[in-house]
Amino acid sequence: MGIKLFNAVGCVLLLSACGLRGSNQVMSEREDLNPVQETLSVDDNKIADLDEEQAFTSPNVPSAEFVLPDMSSDEYCGKVTASVTDAGFEDAVTVTCDNGAARISSNSYASHEMMTGIIATNEQIPLPAPGYYVPITFNPAFSGEPQTRDSSLAIAVNGVPIFDYTAGGELSIDDLYSHQPHLDANALNQLDECGGHTGRGDDYHYHELPSCMLEQMDNKDDNPIIGWAFDGFPLYGNNNPDGSPIMDGTLDVCSGQLDTVFGYRYHTSETSPYIIQCLVGEVEDLNSIPTIGIERPSGVPVSVENLTFTHDDLGNGLMRYTYQGEDYYIQSRSTDDESCFDLEWKTVTNAGVVESGEYCHTIRAGGAPEQPGRPLTDETGPGQRRSE
Repeated sequence: MGIKLFNAVGCVLLLSACGLRGSNQVMSEREDLNPVQETLSVDDNKIADLDEEQAFTSPNVPSAEFVLPDMSSDEYCGKVTASVTDAGFEDAVTVTCDNGAARISSNSYASHEMMTGIIATNEQIPLPAPGYYVPITFNPAFSGEPQTRDSSLAIAVNGVPIFDYTAGGELSIDDLYSHQPHLDANALNQLDECGGHTGRGDDYHYHELPSCMLEQMDNKDDNPIIGWAFDGFPLYGNNNPDGSPIMDGTLDVCSGQLDTVFGYRYHTSETSPYIIQCLVGEVEDLNSIPTIGIERPSGVPVSVENLTFTHDDLGNGLMRYTYQGEDYYIQSRSTDDESCFDLEWKTVTNAGVVESGEYCHTIRAGGAPEQPGRPLTDETGPGQRRSE
């Protein structure tokens, strides 16, 4: 299963770091290359020819054939809830329903192995983000126009955010129709064996099929819903809900197709764009949907060796790796405040200088930190920085 290719819109040849990509972020993900970033290598086996223009033959999103789903709020709530409980994630993820929407809440911290297999790291460590939540609209309306944003587009049923396939910056509408190889997180070796990595917010998230999560799911053999897009439509894996393969050219530019139950559904795929890359449903204010923030100084991608990450469920973790024969690390320790962590690091980005401080995750919606989660105040302790 895949998306056919033909010559059309050229690729934007940029290379940057992935991470906290919210509308309130001051620093752009698409920055000029610096000496550290120039050490990154691209996997030539994943990209046949970076100089060749490649474009998806994905059709535009359908409109005339779309049938608005007509489920009661209780029915829709039941389907969102069942997607979590049937998978076995009810201890980590909470679903509450009110006012025509479900609220999926978690600490965004995956219970499976993380960071294994990453070659190009941006030197960020996964940390829990208590109080993370997103709204999922019932019976979503179909806009027929792709929407993108500089952050997550969906949430997996284990409560981990899902981004598009790129490693930095918001895709333009034109970008959607052609593969952007120098932004492809998979081809840039920035993803772990589970399809995810950690962004600038020290937040773990997925950029392709969350394979390790899928293996954990109690209903993994039933072609289940694996996530929910922020427009309210479900996300499935590489096959149709009945288990049949998806024929080439079926998925539209947002990696979705019409659905008889929900009106529309998204899919992952083995070829780029790998996962949802835009939304087709109506969202009143996409950039107001919460993102995860932290004001620890961010790193830039660098190719390393022997990266390992050990951790517990509280966010006590140690990430080690080597660069040009020298050892580097980032260590986190939980505090009495579940949103805050004592961090110590020696990274390539900071030239091997050991730094430390207490930093707190915040849940930001519409440009400002809010509860639940830890809001930032004017009184910041040693090592803390205020949110931008």
